[in-house]
Amino acid sequence: MKYMSYWHDTATPFGDAQTGPVAGHVDVAVIGGGFTGLNAARKLAREGVSVALLEADHIGAGGSGRNGGHLNNGMAHGYSEAKVHFGADRAHAIYKAYDRSIDMIEDVIAEENIDCNFRRSGKLKLASKPSHVAGLRASFEQLNQEIDPDTRWVDKADLPREIGSDSFHGGMIYEKSAMIHMGRYVNGLAEAAHRHGALIWERAPVTDRQRSGSRWELTTPKGKITADRVIAATGAYSGAYAKKPLAYFRRRIISVGSFIIATRPLTPAEIAATLPGNRTCVTSMNIGNYFRLSPDNRLMFGGRARFSAVSDQQSDAKSGEILRRSMAQIFPHLGDVQIDYCWGGLVGMTKDRFPRAGEADGMIYGMGYSGHGAQMSTLIGQALADMAMGRQDTNPLAGLDWPSIPMHSGKPWFLPMVGLWFGLKDRLS
Repeated sequence: MKYMSYWHDTATPFGDAQTGPVAGHVDVAVIGGGFTGLNAARKLAREGVSVALLEADHIGAGGSGRNGGHLNNGMAHGYSEAKVHFGADRAHAIYKAYDRSIDMIEDVIAEENIDCNFRRSGKLKLASKPSHVAGLRASFEQLNQEIDPDTRWVDKADLPREIGSDSFHGGMIYEKSAMIHMGRYVNGLAEAAHRHGALIWERAPVTDRQRSGSRWELTTPKGKITADRVIAATGAYSGAYAKKPLAYFRRRIISVGSFIIATRPLTPAEIAATLPGNRTCVTSMNIGNYFRLSPDNRLMFGGRARFSAVSDQQSDAKSGEILRRSMAQIFPHLGDVQIDYCWGGLVGMTKDRFPRAGEADGMIYGMGYSGHGAQMSTLIGQALADMAMGRQDTNPLAGLDWPSIPMHSGKPWFLPMVGLWFGLKDRLS
C-alpha cells in the first residue's frame, strides 16, 4: 500500500518552476499553488499582468491534489438552507455559480489542451436510511422545480442500475456533475499559467508580509518579492508554515481531515457489481462517504472517518482502516479487495460551510470551500484575478460577512466534540 495521493502518483509533476531566488517586483503575487491560485495566475498572465505564484510545497500539494476527484454541482448545504441563510436571490446566484464553475473547468481544459479525464458523469446522492428518503425527495423536488431541471429522482427499486449495494433507499441524480483526474488538472493548470508568463516558485512558503511604501513585500526562505496586490489562495493550509502572514484566515478557517482509500483496479465484473452507473456518489449521513471509479477503474472511497486536523501516515492509516470497514459494509463483495493507496488531506471549512471571497487585511482572497472546492475554485480563482485588475462584478460571494470564530486561532481543538455531535445526529436520524 502506498501512503500517498493517487492523484500525485499518477500524474507528471510540474516541471517548470523557477530555479533561482525569489526576487523582483510583479503587479500581483499569488500565495498558494492549488486550483484557486493557479486559475488566478493563469488569467492574470493571459491578460498581460505580471504575476508570481508562491507555493509552500509543490504544485497541488494541498487540497487540490488530495481530494476525491468529484466536480459536483450543488452546495455543501441544501439549497433550502441557503435560501434561509442568504435569501432567495443570493442562494440562487451561489447555486448557479457551482454550475458555471464546472462549465469553466471544461472550457479551460479545452483551451489549454489538458489531458485529465474530464467527464460529465453526474452525481448520485444516496439516502442512507429509510428516514432520509422524504427529506432527500423534498430537496429534489424543490431543486428540480426552482433552479436545476437537470436533476432526477431514483427510487430504491431502480438503484441497482446505478449502484451494486443494498445499503441505500433512494437517490437523487445531478446530471451536470462531473469527474476529473485532479493531479493532471492541477499540473496542467500550472503549465498553462507558466506558458502564459506567470512566474511559479515551489517550496517557497511566505513567512512574512510587510508594507513597503505602496507595495507589499513577501518574504520566503528563497528570497523576497514585492507586489502591488496580493492574492491569498491557501484554504485549509493557511498558516501551515508561518502563522503571521495569514493570521486573518487562520481565525476563520477550520481545517478538517478528509481521508481516501483506493483499491487495486477492479475487473469488469467487479465494476458491474459495484458502480454500474459510473457516477460520483455521496451518502446522506452527516459523517458520510463519497466514492467513484478512478480513470484506471479503482474504487476511490473517502470520508471524514475521524474528526482530526492531522494528516500524516499514522493518522491516514487509522482513517484508512475505518474507511475499509465502511466500504465493506456498503460493498460486501469488496471486503477483501487489495487497497493500493491510502491518503488524507485538509478541508478548509467555514463556520456556516459557505465559501468566502473578497478583500481583507490588505489581500484579495478566496477559500473556505468546505469540501466543494474542486468545483468552485476555478470560478473563484478567475474572479480573484478580475478583482486584482479592478473588476468587481464576477465574484458571486461578494459582500458576505465573515466573522472570526470565537476562541479559534488556527488549531481546531473542538473537532472531537463536533464529531460526537454529528455522530449522535446520524444515530438519531
